[in-house]
Amino acid sequence: MVDRSTLFEAMGLGPVWTLRQGDARPTDSSVMGNVDLAELQQQVETCQACGLCKSRQQTVFADGQTNAPLMVVGEAPGAEEDATGLPFVGRAGQLLDRMLLAVGATRSSNTYIANVLKCRPPGNRDPEPSEIEQCLPYLHQQIQQVAPQAILLVGRFAMQALLRTDQAVGKLRGQVHWVELAGLRIPAVATYHPAYLLRRPEEKSKAWDDLLLLKQQVECLQGGLRRS
Repeated sequence: MVDRSTLFEAMGLGPVWTLRQGDARPTDSSVMGNVDLAELQQQVETCQACGLCKSRQQTVFADGQTNAPLMVVGEAPGAEEDATGLPFVGRAGQLLDRMLLAVGATRSSNTYIANVLKCRPPGNRDPEPSEIEQCLPYLHQQIQQVAPQAILLVGRFAMQALLRTDQAVGKLRGQVHWVELAGLRIPAVATYHPAYLLRRPEEKSKAWDDLLLLKQQVECLQGGLRRS
């Protein structure tokens, strides 16, 4: 039985597992996007499709490894992300990093991180439906190019955008979903956003269960994880 006390000490820094690349990743060029990630990032940097282009300091495209077996999708950049141009920095980003490390994942080795929105909403307000609609094709292209083996969805806007649902996080977590896009069918696990967990630490045990579900799903796809 999992010792959940480790989660509350460092958000799950218990047994560390290592994701292997495996052979399950789609390689057929027919499922890939029309532009590569470098071109796509340039498009994002000059995008003026919605009003967020007027208030942003800079766009926030992605972080991590472009051939990663695991992809993390968040909601929208905050103030620190807007300042640095990287997703999930600051306290929420540090917590996400510890959450990922609990299942052997890091930005520097086997994880790719992106948000639904590439620009910060003023005052960190919720994304508007029209903003999500304008920005979602960029995320779709990122998923097609990376073609991950599994996706971790953090926060309700990430879940609602990719799972095409209006259900709350509490209804969506605890089960495996599927992101279907351009010939890809990728298992996805939903969990609470790290910023929410910082405000509600009593929910961390549920997030730990979600991480275990994610690890089990990757184990199933890759024929097992190995300890490091």
